[in-house]
Amino acid sequence: MNTFDYDLIAIGGGPAGIVAAKTARGMGKKAAMVEKDKIGGDCTWYGCVPSKTLIRAASVAHLAKNLNDYGLEFKGEQILNTEHVLKHVRNVIQNVYKSEQPEVFEKLGIKVFFGSPEFIDNHQILIGSERLSSKNFIIATGSSPFIPPIMGLNTTPYLTNETIFSLERLPASMILLGGGPIGIELSQALNRLGVNTTVIEMSDRILFREDKELSGILTEHLKKEGVNILTKTKAVKFAEKDSKRVVTVQNEEGSLKEIEADSVMVAVGRKPNVGGLKLENAGVNYTPKGIIADERLRTTAPNIYACGDIVGPYQFSHMAEYQALTATLNAFLPIKRKVNYHNVPWCTFTDPELAHAGLTEEEARERYGNTIKIYSYDYSHVDRAQADLSTIGKSKFICDKKGKLIGAHILGHLAGETMHEVQLLKSLNIPFTKIAPVIHAYPTYSDVVKRPSGQAYVEKLQSNLFIKLMKKIFS
Repeated sequence: MNTFDYDLIAIGGGPAGIVAAKTARGMGKKAAMVEKDKIGGDCTWYGCVPSKTLIRAASVAHLAKNLNDYGLEFKGEQILNTEHVLKHVRNVIQNVYKSEQPEVFEKLGIKVFFGSPEFIDNHQILIGSERLSSKNFIIATGSSPFIPPIMGLNTTPYLTNETIFSLERLPASMILLGGGPIGIELSQALNRLGVNTTVIEMSDRILFREDKELSGILTEHLKKEGVNILTKTKAVKFAEKDSKRVVTVQNEEGSLKEIEADSVMVAVGRKPNVGGLKLENAGVNYTPKGIIADERLRTTAPNIYACGDIVGPYQFSHMAEYQALTATLNAFLPIKRKVNYHNVPWCTFTDPELAHAGLTEEEARERYGNTIKIYSYDYSHVDRAQADLSTIGKSKFICDKKGKLIGAHILGHLAGETMHEVQLLKSLNIPFTKIAPVIHAYPTYSDVVKRPSGQAYVEKLQSNLFIKLMKKIFS
């Protein structure tokens, strides 16, 4: 009978690795975690935590600049000083890290190793000169910024999400390559903090995975705030000139022009961190898109699972945690769980926020034709939004012919929080109309969910045969 040092070793100390190690330990298993750099992963150090901290600081600055809208004013001249904002971001990172330090996991009985592991075979890894064995492994090494092969980019200084928060002070101007969530969130935040921002996006619109109508509303709002957004535009060359970054762009007609800024940030996507693991020694197959895993998250090596950015298809911390829980349970329990990607929510934390779950209107019409029903509500009709001066936005809920949610989208203040009531219904396959009779607190942003549900509820009543008959009799 084989004996191993551990029942499970999680390779990677980000959200997925942390959940995997804690879950295994909670099941009474001997668990360890291997991290090459710092526990917390991209989310703590380069992603969720620093970006949302900067976004919050930018929101405060934006409110301060617009005090007159709320009937307030500062007496005397006020000058916004952003010199310490990035230090504030790093302080928040350190506060979050306090709960992720090695000793925290050691107290839970989880051994933490630091270094770059290499597989010897499917049961053994090498960290430096130390050999460790485990009955099961979970690979959760995450992803890193993808750098496109554009002329001159490799010789021109640029930022990514891994380096921008290490700056001592904000630049005067910045070009952001990529109109996805990272580029768009930071373009607005930096703009609100006094940085002249320009977004370059090859697609015909930003946030192309979002509902077209709602992303369009957000685009116009960002432009009004001062963010320069160039869609259908391709960066073809980078250069450095007199301490400036010069980007040559090409529009859809083929015309070229140069754009100049103090800095450039690349945010065009992510690539899986598979290098250096020697996965072939363990019999784990992978492609440039990541590790190959089945619907139970098991790799081509039967005792090795993969989760998070390294396996996809969604690169979110909440997805990494969901996959890690599933993979760990599958590693030890006889009945294996399949991952379910039908109810994956996400949110882009611009102001207003843009929350998403399920099919967009375009996708729903392509799949279901004209059988779908769409219920929407403008933030301008919400009393709380009027009180807060947060009336930019709209909710949109897409139902099939049975009244079940197949898509939910909210653009507006606190959309990421408001979305979860709908996400619960969608995940449990409960008709959208069930929200209407539920008592909601007033005044809250829940109106953007409750009111459209009320529309669906009334529609359902009007189609009821008994109601139709009563209307006919009494008319």
